Amino acid sequence: MAFETRLTPAMAERFRSAGLWGDTTFADLLASRVAAHPQKFAIVDGEHRVTYAALAHGIDRVADRLARLGIGAGDVVAIQIPNWREFAFVFFALERVGAVAVTVSVDFRFRELAYMMRCAGAKGFVCCGTLRGFDHLLMADDLRAVVPTLQVVATVRAPQRAGMVSLDDAVDGAGPPHGFVPFRQDADTVMRMAFTSGTTGDPKGVMHSHNTTLAACRILNDDIGLGADERMMIWLPLGLNWGFLTLVQALIAGATAVLLERFRAGEGLDLLERERCTFVPTAPASLTAILQEPDLGRRDLSALRMVVSGGASAPVETIRAWRAACPSEFLELYGMLETGYHSYTRPGDDPEAVAGSVGRRASHMGLRLVDADLRDVGEGEEGEICCDGPSVHLGYHDNPRANAEAFAAAGWFRTGDLGFLDRAGNLRISGRVKEMINRGGKKFFPREIEEVLYAHPKVLYVAMVGLPDPRLGERNCLCVVPKPDLSPPTLDELLAFIAGDFATYKLPERVEVFEQLPFTPTGKIQRHALVRAVMERDAARSAA
Repeated sequence: MAFETRLTPAMAERFRSAGLWGDTTFADLLASRVAAHPQKFAIVDGEHRVTYAALAHGIDRVADRLARLGIGAGDVVAIQIPNWREFAFVFFALERVGAVAVTVSVDFRFRELAYMMRCAGAKGFVCCGTLRGFDHLLMADDLRAVVPTLQVVATVRAPQRAGMVSLDDAVDGAGPPHGFVPFRQDADTVMRMAFTSGTTGDPKGVMHSHNTTLAACRILNDDIGLGADERMMIWLPLGLNWGFLTLVQALIAGATAVLLERFRAGEGLDLLERERCTFVPTAPASLTAILQEPDLGRRDLSALRMVVSGGASAPVETIRAWRAACPSEFLELYGMLETGYHSYTRPGDDPEAVAGSVGRRASHMGLRLVDADLRDVGEGEEGEICCDGPSVHLGYHDNPRANAEAFAAAGWFRTGDLGFLDRAGNLRISGRVKEMINRGGKKFFPREIEEVLYAHPKVLYVAMVGLPDPRLGERNCLCVVPKPDLSPPTLDELLAFIAGDFATYKLPERVEVFEQLPFTPTGKIQRHALVRAVMERDAARSAA
């Protein structure tokens, strides 16, 4: 399958001449790690401990099996595997046959997958069996009926099913496959695709090459000092961008990736202690959950030297609470599927000075803040964040309208996020263009209210959304998850807590209590889902 991208000869020359792109692929990097330390553990997955040599052989065994199934150069294969060693075997095997990987969350279901696989033209699908009570094999059968390009379904850790091929023997085998000849993939061609989270609309297929992917990983490793001695905890989903990039960061550094199938605060702490992990990338929601663990103070986290929070801005109260509970470096990171890692605080920064910011731009990455007419804003003024650099994606697949909207002149990518630079030059996120609430023509971003309410003693999670209103356009609804064992905060309590701090039109007008908020797997609140949930509650109340 051919992919139309925004890559031009001038763009390639720009990054190659700067030493940021080259001809190296993941297979080349893995070969060098195998030569340097073949018996070092590359991946720890429960009882499975995979050395670099075993990883390389396992990738080739799976690639050989996929090639025999008819997967070859240019074919698209969707992967729906949790944080297991098999994810790495299958993902990197696709390079060895010249195919393109489409990574998807294990939480995605039929409608989501059917959309993505049709959009990508998937020829293959690799999935697990029953996971968390859901039968992925049954869904795979249903997908074959609606995805016309789907020809091959392969499985891992699953019972035999007619018309599907198990990869378990290839994963569990030993040594290299006999007679396998790997495909040499070009570093500039599309090698992976992932879909945007869909927090504001239909997901879009984001295309990346080896060069855009490896650039993101190298830049962050270099900027924050990650090397071969790290033991990198990955409880972020490998099927989504940040988890995947962390795996690549670990392997290109020659470090060890420690996988947790699914984040739960207690299990995460157990693994951090047992495996002596040194580095954890995570979302603020996970940090909040860990801070609620009653035995946190008795845990031995002495090996943990760095925690990076991203996916959504961490409330300042959460940052301070974490720093008090854990002595490691705490960094805040800003990035996205389309850009890789864009900006972050650095080790050695004054924690209080940078608290609530996402630091300075990543090395080799460009940063602009622009107004609605795409003109640069003045110092300290709010503007849309635009990004340029070697890790920016190659475009949205088969979506010229989205590409035209997303890329400004000279290739600057419009993130849709709003921010400003403080006096020290740190980027502070102030909201998202499509999160804006418009109440009676007065517009504001809910983050400024949410940030303060996170300090309320009864609030665990909070999000404000605009509900449709025939007179004002939107009215402010505060969605709250109370802290365990506490009564939910009332509207009067919350209004008293922020009394005198904000204009009247920004204040919450009602409160809806939830057991949990709808987060994407990367920790972003799905505000459209909250609006729908509240409206469904209102409809049920009216009917009653």
